Amino acid sequence: MAISDNLRGALYMCVAMAAFTLNDTAMKAATQTLPLFEAIALRGLITTFGLIILGLMIGGLRFQIPAEDRPPVTIRSVAEIGGTVLFLTALMHMPLANLSAILQALPLAVTLAAAVIFREPIGWRRLSAISVGFIGVLIIIRPGPDGFDIWSLMGLGAVFFVVVRDLSTRRLSRQTPSVMVAVWASASVMMVGIVAAFFDGWVAIPLHEALIVTAASVALVVGYMFSIMVMRVGDIGFIAPFRYTALLWAIVLGWLSFGTLPDALTLFGAVIVVASGVYLLLRERKLRNAA
Repeated sequence: MAISDNLRGALYMCVAMAAFTLNDTAMKAATQTLPLFEAIALRGLITTFGLIILGLMIGGLRFQIPAEDRPPVTIRSVAEIGGTVLFLTALMHMPLANLSAILQALPLAVTLAAAVIFREPIGWRRLSAISVGFIGVLIIIRPGPDGFDIWSLMGLGAVFFVVVRDLSTRRLSRQTPSVMVAVWASASVMMVGIVAAFFDGWVAIPLHEALIVTAASVALVVGYMFSIMVMRVGDIGFIAPFRYTALLWAIVLGWLSFGTLPDALTLFGAVIVVASGVYLLLRERKLRNAA
Protein backbone atom coordinates (compact mmCIF):
# COMPACT_ATOMS: atom_id res chain seq x y z
CA MET A 1 0.00 0.00 0.00
CA ALA A 2 1.35 3.42 -0.98
CA ILE A 3 1.98 5.91 1.82
CA SER A 4 1.50 9.66 1.61
CA ASP A 5 4.40 12.08 1.20
CA ASN A 6 3.74 13.47 4.68
CA LEU A 7 3.95 10.04 6.29
CA ARG A 8 7.07 9.22 4.29
CA GLY A 9 8.63 12.50 5.40
CA ALA A 10 7.74 11.79 9.03
CA LEU A 11 9.38 8.35 8.78
CA TYR A 12 12.49 9.91 7.22
CA MET A 13 12.66 12.43 10.07
CA CYS A 14 12.34 9.67 12.68
CA VAL A 15 15.12 7.68 11.00
CA ALA A 16 17.34 10.80 10.86
CA MET A 17 16.81 11.51 14.55
CA ALA A 18 17.50 7.86 15.45
CA ALA A 19 20.71 7.95 13.40
CA PHE A 20 21.94 11.18 14.98
CA THR A 21 21.19 9.82 18.46
CA LEU A 22 23.00 6.57 17.65
CA ASN A 23 25.97 8.70 16.66
CA ASP A 24 25.83 10.52 20.00
CA THR A 25 25.55 7.23 21.89
CA ALA A 26 28.52 5.70 20.08
CA MET A 27 30.68 8.80 20.62
CA LYS A 28 29.83 8.87 24.31
CA ALA A 29 30.88 5.22 24.57
CA ALA A 30 34.08 5.76 22.57
CA THR A 31 35.24 8.79 24.53
CA GLN A 32 35.11 6.86 27.78
CA THR A 33 38.49 5.40 26.76
CA LEU A 34 39.68 7.42 23.74
CA PRO A 35 40.89 11.05 23.95
CA LEU A 36 38.13 13.37 22.76
CA PHE A 37 39.95 14.98 19.84
CA GLU A 38 41.33 11.69 18.58
CA ALA A 39 37.76 10.37 18.46
CA ILE A 40 36.63 13.56 16.69
CA ALA A 41 39.45 13.24 14.14
CA LEU A 42 38.72 9.60 13.39
CA ARG A 43 34.97 10.15 13.10
CA GLY A 44 35.57 13.21 10.95
CA LEU A 45 37.79 11.29 8.55
CA ILE A 46 35.24 8.53 8.03
CA THR A 47 32.27 10.91 7.93
CA THR A 48 33.86 13.26 5.40
CA PHE A 49 34.68 10.31 3.13
CA GLY A 50 31.09 9.03 3.51
CA LEU A 51 29.61 12.45 2.70
CA ILE A 52 31.76 12.74 -0.41
CA ILE A 53 30.42 9.38 -1.58
CA LEU A 54 26.88 10.59 -0.78
CA GLY A 55 27.52 13.74 -2.80
CA LEU A 56 28.68 11.69 -5.76
CA MET A 57 25.57 9.52 -5.49
CA ILE A 58 23.10 12.41 -5.50
CA GLY A 59 25.10 14.60 -7.85
CA GLY A 60 25.70 17.49 -5.47
CA LEU A 61 29.47 17.33 -5.14
CA ARG A 62 30.96 20.68 -6.17
CA PHE A 63 33.97 21.79 -4.18
CA GLN A 64 33.87 25.28 -5.67
CA ILE A 65 31.71 27.48 -3.44
CA PRO A 66 30.17 30.60 -5.05
CA ALA A 67 31.84 33.79 -3.81
CA GLU A 68 28.71 35.11 -2.11
CA ASP A 69 28.32 31.85 -0.16
CA ARG A 70 31.88 31.63 1.16
CA PRO A 71 31.35 33.86 4.24
CA PRO A 72 28.24 31.97 5.50
CA VAL A 73 29.88 28.60 4.74
CA THR A 74 32.94 29.70 6.76
CA ILE A 75 30.81 30.92 9.66
CA ARG A 76 28.78 27.72 9.53
CA SER A 77 31.90 25.55 9.61
CA VAL A 78 33.36 27.47 12.58
CA ALA A 79 30.03 27.14 14.39
CA GLU A 80 30.00 23.41 13.60
CA ILE A 81 33.43 23.08 15.22
CA GLY A 82 32.39 24.97 18.35
CA GLY A 83 29.11 23.10 18.68
CA THR A 84 30.76 19.70 18.17
CA VAL A 85 33.53 20.26 20.72
CA LEU A 86 31.19 21.67 23.38
CA PHE A 87 28.50 19.06 22.78
CA LEU A 88 30.86 16.07 22.93
CA THR A 89 32.68 17.47 25.95
CA ALA A 90 29.37 17.84 27.77
CA LEU A 91 28.27 14.42 26.53
CA MET A 92 31.31 12.78 28.15
CA HIS A 93 30.09 13.96 31.56
CA MET A 94 26.29 14.17 31.26
CA PRO A 95 23.55 11.58 30.75
CA LEU A 96 22.59 11.38 27.08
CA ALA A 97 18.91 12.14 27.69
CA ASN A 98 19.66 15.21 29.83
CA LEU A 99 21.85 16.78 27.16
CA SER A 100 19.36 15.84 24.44
CA ALA A 101 16.60 17.53 26.43
CA ILE A 102 18.61 20.78 26.49
CA LEU A 103 19.14 20.62 22.74
CA GLN A 104 15.39 20.32 22.12
CA ALA A 105 15.26 24.08 22.78
CA LEU A 106 17.08 24.64 19.48
CA PRO A 107 14.00 25.50 17.32
CA LEU A 108 12.91 28.00 19.98
CA ALA A 109 16.36 29.61 20.07
CA VAL A 110 16.62 29.74 16.26
CA THR A 111 13.21 31.44 15.94
CA LEU A 112 14.09 34.02 18.61
CA ALA A 113 17.53 34.70 17.13
CA ALA A 114 16.07 35.10 13.62
CA ALA A 115 13.56 37.63 14.99
CA VAL A 116 16.34 39.61 16.68
CA ILE A 117 19.01 39.42 13.96
CA PHE A 118 17.01 39.24 10.73
CA ARG A 119 13.98 41.16 12.01
CA GLU A 120 11.72 38.26 11.09
CA PRO A 121 8.21 38.96 12.44
CA ILE A 122 7.21 37.10 15.58
CA GLY A 123 3.84 37.44 17.27
CA TRP A 124 2.97 37.28 20.94
CA ARG A 125 1.84 33.65 20.70
CA ARG A 126 5.16 32.42 19.41
CA LEU A 127 7.06 34.68 21.78
CA SER A 128 5.04 33.22 24.67
CA ALA A 129 5.82 29.68 23.49
CA ILE A 130 9.53 30.51 23.35
CA SER A 131 9.42 31.99 26.87
CA VAL A 132 7.66 28.91 28.25
CA GLY A 133 10.14 26.66 26.47
CA PHE A 134 13.10 28.45 28.03
CA ILE A 135 11.48 27.99 31.44
CA GLY A 136 11.52 24.28 30.64
CA VAL A 137 15.26 24.51 29.88
CA LEU A 138 15.83 26.19 33.25
CA ILE A 139 13.97 23.33 34.92
CA ILE A 140 16.27 20.84 33.15
CA ILE A 141 19.57 22.54 34.00
CA ARG A 142 18.39 23.78 37.42
CA PRO A 143 20.52 26.88 38.01
CA GLY A 144 21.96 26.78 41.51
CA PRO A 145 24.51 24.81 43.50
CA ASP A 146 22.49 21.58 43.54
CA GLY A 147 21.60 21.05 39.90
CA PHE A 148 23.76 23.23 37.65
CA ASP A 149 27.30 22.41 36.58
CA ILE A 150 29.84 23.37 33.93
CA TRP A 151 28.68 20.56 31.66
CA SER A 152 25.16 21.98 31.48
CA LEU A 153 26.73 25.32 30.58
CA MET A 154 28.63 23.61 27.75
CA GLY A 155 25.36 22.09 26.55
CA LEU A 156 23.87 25.58 26.36
CA GLY A 157 27.01 26.75 24.56
CA ALA A 158 26.49 23.99 22.00
CA VAL A 159 22.93 25.26 21.44
CA PHE A 160 24.35 28.75 20.82
CA PHE A 161 26.78 27.49 18.19
CA VAL A 162 24.11 25.41 16.47
CA VAL A 163 21.87 28.49 16.32
CA VAL A 164 24.71 30.37 14.61
CA ARG A 165 25.16 27.41 12.25
CA ASP A 166 21.49 27.27 11.33
CA LEU A 167 21.15 31.03 10.85
CA SER A 168 24.22 31.12 8.60
CA THR A 169 22.66 28.27 6.59
CA ARG A 170 19.70 30.55 5.86
CA ARG A 171 22.08 32.96 4.14
CA LEU A 172 23.18 30.36 1.57
CA SER A 173 21.97 30.51 -2.00
CA ARG A 174 20.49 27.53 -3.81
CA GLN A 175 23.68 27.30 -5.88
CA THR A 176 25.47 25.55 -3.00
CA PRO A 177 24.18 21.97 -2.49
CA SER A 178 23.34 20.92 1.07
CA VAL A 179 25.64 17.90 0.94
CA MET A 180 28.57 20.13 -0.07
CA VAL A 181 27.95 22.36 2.95
CA ALA A 182 27.98 19.24 5.13
CA VAL A 183 31.27 18.08 3.55
CA TRP A 184 32.98 21.38 4.32
CA ALA A 185 31.69 21.37 7.90
CA SER A 186 32.73 17.76 8.48
CA ALA A 187 36.19 18.37 7.00
CA SER A 188 36.64 21.45 9.20
CA VAL A 189 35.76 19.49 12.34
CA MET A 190 38.10 16.70 11.24
CA MET A 191 41.04 19.09 10.76
CA VAL A 192 40.50 20.70 14.16
CA GLY A 193 40.34 17.22 15.71
CA ILE A 194 43.62 16.20 14.05
CA VAL A 195 45.46 19.37 15.12
CA ALA A 196 44.07 19.35 18.67
CA ALA A 197 44.85 15.65 19.06
CA PHE A 198 48.58 16.43 18.80
CA PHE A 199 48.20 18.47 21.99
CA ASP A 200 45.54 16.32 23.64
CA GLY A 201 47.49 13.13 22.94
CA TRP A 202 47.19 10.15 20.58
CA VAL A 203 46.73 6.59 21.78
CA ALA A 204 46.63 3.29 19.96
CA ILE A 205 43.00 2.64 19.03
CA PRO A 206 41.76 -0.80 20.07
CA LEU A 207 39.56 -2.61 17.55
CA HIS A 208 36.48 -2.27 19.77
CA GLU A 209 36.76 1.53 19.98
CA ALA A 210 37.57 1.78 16.26
CA LEU A 211 34.38 -0.11 15.45
CA ILE A 212 32.35 2.13 17.76
CA VAL A 213 33.68 5.32 16.12
CA THR A 214 33.07 3.80 12.69
CA ALA A 215 29.49 3.05 13.71
CA ALA A 216 29.13 6.67 14.87
CA SER A 217 30.40 7.89 11.49
CA VAL A 218 28.03 5.65 9.54
CA ALA A 219 25.11 6.79 11.70
CA LEU A 220 26.06 10.42 11.13
CA VAL A 221 26.14 9.98 7.35
CA VAL A 222 22.77 8.16 7.46
CA GLY A 223 21.39 11.04 9.52
CA TYR A 224 22.61 13.58 6.96
CA MET A 225 21.19 11.51 4.11
CA PHE A 226 17.72 11.23 5.62
CA SER A 227 17.79 14.91 6.63
CA ILE A 228 18.30 15.79 2.98
CA MET A 229 15.54 13.37 1.94
CA VAL A 230 13.17 14.96 4.49
CA MET A 231 13.43 18.33 2.73
CA ARG A 232 12.27 16.79 -0.56
CA VAL A 233 8.96 15.21 0.46
CA GLY A 234 5.79 16.28 2.22
CA ASP A 235 4.86 19.38 4.18
CA ILE A 236 7.74 20.41 6.42
CA GLY A 237 5.23 21.95 8.85
CA PHE A 238 3.75 18.49 9.39
CA ILE A 239 7.11 16.69 9.42
CA ALA A 240 9.19 19.03 11.62
CA PRO A 241 7.61 18.10 15.00
CA PHE A 242 8.89 14.55 14.53
CA ARG A 243 12.40 15.86 15.19
CA TYR A 244 11.51 15.61 18.88
CA THR A 245 11.61 11.82 18.63
CA ALA A 246 15.34 12.37 19.20
CA LEU A 247 14.56 12.78 22.89
CA LEU A 248 12.76 9.45 23.02
CA TRP A 249 15.71 7.76 21.30
CA ALA A 250 18.10 9.43 23.76
CA ILE A 251 16.13 8.15 26.75
CA VAL A 252 15.98 4.59 25.39
CA LEU A 253 19.60 4.43 24.20
CA GLY A 254 20.89 6.12 27.35
CA TRP A 255 19.15 3.48 29.44
CA LEU A 256 20.21 0.53 27.27
CA SER A 257 23.82 1.65 26.81
CA PHE A 258 24.70 3.39 30.06
CA GLY A 259 21.94 2.45 32.50
CA THR A 260 20.93 6.09 33.02
CA LEU A 261 17.45 7.60 33.03
CA PRO A 262 16.47 11.25 33.48
CA ASP A 263 14.81 12.10 36.77
CA ALA A 264 11.23 13.35 37.05
CA LEU A 265 12.18 17.05 37.05
CA THR A 266 14.27 16.68 33.89
CA LEU A 267 11.41 14.86 32.17
CA PHE A 268 8.99 17.58 33.28
CA GLY A 269 11.25 20.28 31.83
CA ALA A 270 11.69 18.27 28.63
CA VAL A 271 7.92 17.94 28.20
CA ILE A 272 7.58 21.73 28.52
CA VAL A 273 10.33 22.33 25.94
CA VAL A 274 8.91 19.81 23.47
CA ALA A 275 5.34 21.07 23.88
CA SER A 276 6.50 24.65 23.30
CA GLY A 277 8.50 23.62 20.26
CA VAL A 278 5.65 21.66 18.72
CA TYR A 279 3.26 24.58 19.28
CA LEU A 280 5.78 26.94 17.69
CA LEU A 281 6.16 24.72 14.63
CA LEU A 282 2.41 24.30 14.23
CA ARG A 283 1.88 28.05 14.62
CA GLU A 284 4.51 28.79 11.97
CA ARG A 285 2.84 26.27 9.66
CA LYS A 286 -0.54 27.96 10.17
CA LEU A 287 0.92 31.40 9.41
CA ARG A 288 2.74 30.07 6.35
CA ASN A 289 -0.47 28.50 5.01
CA ALA A 290 -2.39 31.72 5.66
CA ALA A 291 0.23 33.71 3.79
